[in-house]
Amino acid sequence: MIRMLIGLVIQLLANALGIIVAAAVLDKMEVSVQGVVVATAIFTVVYALAQPFLTQMAINKASALRGATALVATLIALIVTNWLTSSDSLSISGTATWIEAAVIIWIVSLLGVFLLPFIFVKNRVQERRGR
Repeated sequence: MIRMLIGLVIQLLANALGIIVAAAVLDKMEVSVQGVVVATAIFTVVYALAQPFLTQMAINKASALRGATALVATLIALIVTNWLTSSDSLSISGTATWIEAAVIIWIVSLLGVFLLPFIFVKNRVQERRGR
């Protein structure tokens, strides 16, 4: 149970970081502070639902596409998140910006999921050594 909770927190942080980085890098993407919180929650839920569905479809129909399912799920989650949030919370305009945002969020979230646990473990070890 604790591992699942830690995994969820890491995924939420990684997704939030992805959204923040994409908004910082892309001129046609804006997100408010409140929008980061709301968008991260919605994005994470939609991604968690879409990813397994897309992976199963890829396995059944075209196994060569299995690796692309995470990127497609990211785009779908971003579209649904944008649709469900107000324009002052999250705003994306232009086809290129949509594609770039999906790629940036996908890459940053992927890196975050791998790197954040190491950061937490390192901090925890340092705390224990400091005692």
